[in-house]
Amino acid sequence: MSLGIANAVISEFVVILLALLILYLIFKLGKALIGVIANIVLGFISIFVLNSLFGMGIPFDWIVIIITAVLGLPGVAIIVILRLFGIAL
Repeated sequence: MSLGIANAVISEFVVILLALLILYLIFKLGKALIGVIANIVLGFISIFVLNSLFGMGIPFDWIVIIITAVLGLPGVAIIVILRLFGIAL
C-alpha cells in the first residue's frame, strides 16, 4: 500500500514540475514575442515619421513592408541607407 502512495506522490511531483516548465517557457516566449512586435511597430512608425518630417519618400510597398516586418528598426536603417545612396527598392 505504501508503494502505491509513493508512486502517486512521485507522479504528481513530475506533473507539477512539467507544468512549471511549460509556464516558464510560455513566459519566456511571450516576453520575446512582445519585444519583436514592439520592434516591428516602431519600425513602421519611424518610416511614417521619416516620410512626414524629412520627406524621405519611402513608399509603403511590399518590399518595404516585408523588410520592416522581418527586421524592424534595423530594416528601416537599411532602407534609409539604401535610399540615401540612391538605391530605390
